[in-house]
Amino acid sequence: MNKNLRNRVLIITGVLLAALYFAFPIQKRINLGLDLKGGMHLVIQVETEKMEKDAKVDAVERAIEILRNRIDAMGVGETIIQRQGEKQILIQLPGVTDRETALRMIGQVAQLDFYLVEDNPSQLQAAVGGNVPEGHLLKYTKNDQSPILLKTPVALKGELISDARVDVNTTTGFGEPRISLKFNAEGAKIFADVTRSHVHERLAIVLDDQVLSAPNINEPILSGRGEISGQFTFDEASLLALSLRSGSLPAPMHVEEERTIGPLLGSDSIKAGINAAMAGGLAVFLFMMVYYLTAGVISDIALAFNLLLIFGIMGLLNVLMPESQMTLTLPGIAGIILTLGMAVDSNVIINERIREELHNGRPLSAAVANGFNKAFSAIFDSNFTTLIAAFMLFQFGSGPIKGFAVTLAIGLITSMFTAIFVTQTLFLLLLEFNWIKSLPMLQFFPNTKIDFISKRYFCYFLSIILVGWGMFAFFQKGTAAYGIDFAGGQIQEYQFSRPVDSTTIREYLKEENIHDVIIQTIKEHPENIIIRTPSDTFKTVENLFKTKMPDNHFEILRIENVGPIVGKALREAALLAMVCALIGIMIYVTFRFKHFEFGAAGVIALLHDVVVALGCIILLGRQVDLLVITALLTIAGYSINDTIVIYDRVRENMSKERRLSLREIVNLSVNQTLGRTILTTAATMLVVVALYFLGGEVLNTFALTLLIGFISGTYSTIYIASPLVLAWEKKK
Repeated sequence: MNKNLRNRVLIITGVLLAALYFAFPIQKRINLGLDLKGGMHLVIQVETEKMEKDAKVDAVERAIEILRNRIDAMGVGETIIQRQGEKQILIQLPGVTDRETALRMIGQVAQLDFYLVEDNPSQLQAAVGGNVPEGHLLKYTKNDQSPILLKTPVALKGELISDARVDVNTTTGFGEPRISLKFNAEGAKIFADVTRSHVHERLAIVLDDQVLSAPNINEPILSGRGEISGQFTFDEASLLALSLRSGSLPAPMHVEEERTIGPLLGSDSIKAGINAAMAGGLAVFLFMMVYYLTAGVISDIALAFNLLLIFGIMGLLNVLMPESQMTLTLPGIAGIILTLGMAVDSNVIINERIREELHNGRPLSAAVANGFNKAFSAIFDSNFTTLIAAFMLFQFGSGPIKGFAVTLAIGLITSMFTAIFVTQTLFLLLLEFNWIKSLPMLQFFPNTKIDFISKRYFCYFLSIILVGWGMFAFFQKGTAAYGIDFAGGQIQEYQFSRPVDSTTIREYLKEENIHDVIIQTIKEHPENIIIRTPSDTFKTVENLFKTKMPDNHFEILRIENVGPIVGKALREAALLAMVCALIGIMIYVTFRFKHFEFGAAGVIALLHDVVVALGCIILLGRQVDLLVITALLTIAGYSINDTIVIYDRVRENMSKERRLSLREIVNLSVNQTLGRTILTTAATMLVVVALYFLGGEVLNTFALTLLIGFISGTYSTIYIASPLVLAWEKKK
C-alpha cells in the first residue's frame, strides 16, 4: 500500500473511532429536544415601560437571575434561560408539563411589602369615592376585594426577607398551610421597630398590589420572624414561598410565545421520526445498491459513515460547548433524513462521471481518478449554496428550526467529506488490492438527445399560470393563510380514550362564548382533536372537557401559544431569511461562474420553485408556519443545487465544444446530466415520501412542501434556468 493511501486509511480510521466515541451511547451524548421528550418552550416579555431609566438598564438580567433561582429550586434539569432581543427571555423546561404551575411561578412578580393600615372610616370612604388622601394608597383585599386604605411610605420591604417556608397553621384547628418568614438582620430590626411603635394597629401584607391579610399587631415582634396566612392551598403556598425565597421580579412579565409538548406526543414523535428515518434510509440504500451495484455498495458505506459522523459531531459539540445545549429535535431528525437523501446527490454525480469516463475508453483506475476530479466542483458548489440557506435558517429561525439548520449544515459538510474523501479511498483500496476489475452499473437513462430549449415558451407560460394561481390564492386568504407562528393565537391538541365529534365540541365551545374556532380531527387518529383559537382558551376548554365528557379520559398532547408581537417578529424574520438566502446564493453563483446571468437565472428558477410550493400548499388548504418556511428555504438550496450541476457542465462544454452554438451546448449539457437529475430527485423523494407517510402529523405539511418543491425544482432546472441563460446570452 502506498504512503498516500495508507495516510488516507489512518485519517478515516481516526475519524471513525472519534465519531463512535462521541456518538455512543446516543442517549447520553445527544440531548433530545422538547418536541421529542416533552416540556415547555417559553418566550417572556419583560414590561420595563413604567420603570425608571436607571432601573431599566439591568432589569432583564436581574429577571433572568431570579427566574433561574426559581426554576433551579423546582429541580428541573437541563434548563435553558437566556436573553433574547432587548426585552425578551427564552426559557426551555425539559420534562415540565404542569403548565399552570410553571406559568404562575414564572409570571408571579412576588413583590411583597408591609404597610400600616389607616382605620379611620371617613378617610376610607373618601378614598373609595375617588379622593385618596395624601400619603395614602387605596388597595383591595385578595379574597373578597374589600377596599383598604394604606399609609405610605412602605413600612417594610419584602426584599429584606432571607427565607420563606411553608408549614401548617395548627392554631385554627383546620391544618391550613401558611408561610413562615425570616428577615435578614436589617429587616428584623425594622420589623421590631414597626411592631413596637404601632401596637394595636393593623399591618397589611401586600403581594403584587393585592392585600393578602391585615392582622393586628398585638405586641412587638422581636424574633425577626413573621407569617402570612390566608386561604391558600398547599400548592399556592409552596409556589409563593418559592417566589419569595428567590426574590421579586424587577418588572411584570407576560408570555409572548409558549409551546408545551406532552410526554405522549414526544414519544409518538420519536417513534414517527425513527420509522421515517429507517424507511427512508433503507429505501435510499437499496436504490443505490441495485442501480450502481459495486459502486452503490461503496456509496452506501459512505452514507452510513456520513450518518455516524453527524451524530458524532453533535456529541462532540455537546462536550466542547455544553452551554450550546446541542439538542436533537423533530425537525432535526427531518434534517438528518433529508441530508441522507441529498448526500446521495454527490455519490450519483461521482458514479455518473466514472461511467462517462469508462464509456470514453479510460482504464478503470483512470476513470475513477478523472470521475472524482470532474465531480468535485459541482459537489462543492451545490453543497455550499445549500449551506447558505442553512445559515439563514439558523440566523433567523427560532427553537426547533435552529436544530434543523444545524443538523442540515453538519450533514452537508460531512457528506462532502464522505463523498469526496471516504468514497475515493474505498475505490483506491479496491483497486490497490485488485479486488475490482470492472464497474458495471445499470443505466435507465442512456444518452438522450431531447431538444429541451424548444419547449421553453410553453414552460414559461405554464410556470406563469402556476405562480399566478398560487399567489392569487395566497393573497385572497390573507391572514388566514398563516399558522399561529405568524398570525398569533393558540393551538391545543388532545388525545381522548374514545373518538370525539368535532360538531359536538364546537357546540360546547359556543356555550362558553368561544368563537372563531378551527376544529380539526385527524383521519388516521379519530380520538385526536386539534383546536385553534385566536386567544388563550386552554383553561376554559380543559374544564369544559372534564365537565361535559367526564367518562372520556383525555391527555394533553401539546399547547402552542404565540402572541401578536412574536408572530409579527417571526414573520419579518422569515421574510428576511428568504431574501438574504436568495441574495447570498445569487452572489455566490455569479462569482463562481463569472456571469451575472447564471446567478440571476438560477435565483429566478429557485424563486419559481419556492412560490410554486407555497401556492400549492395554500391551494391544498394547509397553513404557512415555521416548518413550511424551513421547507421553502430547503427547496431553495436544493433547487440551486440541481441548477449548478447543469451550469457546471455548461461551463465545461463551452471550453470543450467550441464549434457548438450556446443553444446546442445548453441542450447537450441538460441531456448529459439528465440521468443524474432524475436519479437524485428520485432518491431524495424516497426520503421525503417516508417523511410524509411515517413522520407524523407535525412533519406532514413540511414533507408535502418539500415533495412539491423538489418536483418543481427538477422541472425548473431543465426548463427555466437553462433557457433563461440562453435568452440573456443572446441579448448580450
